[in-house]
Amino acid sequence: MMSSLYVSKTGLAAQDKQLTTISNNLANTSTVGFKRDRAVFEDLVYQIQRQPGAQETQDSQLPSGLQLGTGARVVATTKQFTQGNLQVTEQPLDVAINGRGFLQVLQADGTIAYTRNGQLQLSQEGQLVNSDGLVLEPAITVPQGANRITIGKDGSVFALTEGQEATPQQLGSITLTDFVNPAGLQAIGGNLFVQTVASGTPTQGAPGENGMGMLLQGQLESSNVDIVEEMVNMITTQRAYEMNSKVVSTADQMLQNIAQNL
Repeated sequence: MMSSLYVSKTGLAAQDKQLTTISNNLANTSTVGFKRDRAVFEDLVYQIQRQPGAQETQDSQLPSGLQLGTGARVVATTKQFTQGNLQVTEQPLDVAINGRGFLQVLQADGTIAYTRNGQLQLSQEGQLVNSDGLVLEPAITVPQGANRITIGKDGSVFALTEGQEATPQQLGSITLTDFVNPAGLQAIGGNLFVQTVASGTPTQGAPGENGMGMLLQGQLESSNVDIVEEMVNMITTQRAYEMNSKVVSTADQMLQNIAQNL
């Protein structure tokens, strides 16, 4: 009975982490480019009281043995990099990645971070930046007086400037970065990811080439969180939590009965 208390305790802790994961997904249903998390469970070490396949008699072996589990835990959370729905905004600096790849931004400490959020804006110097003011890499500067900014599917950025309204001026090109294992990236908040050993080394390329997605101007990629699915997961988690709580209550009642009758 004491062991059942500890086993159910691990179940309560695991379901609490699962609920935290679900609540974070639901909180980010409106976050542009957000990728939902999925909790990964595993069982804990087993107490082997009778070894499967052990010799029971000279002519027979145990077919299954006696193995008592010690509970469960959440061993990982994995990002689900499925494509989110594309939302038309008709804003010239909004870009959605239709397919694989990440935009690059330069952080304050000089390191590179990666994002699926294409809500770009202009800084006071005319550079393309994200909502937190981090400069897009490679840097693209829009000259003063430029209008009708066009971002092609291949990442080419053009603009019409005063005095040259018949000939668009190319300002630069937006490149994308991909990883062998995007789920291995570390989420640091602000719609940003950073490289880790698990993600592999980054591979850069032009949109639409070598497996990279294409850029769509005037659109944004919505969060890939499915509200209905998350609600179902939340109900399942709640029921599992209640059952583990019931085990704790039942074990406590059994221990109380033993204490009162001995």
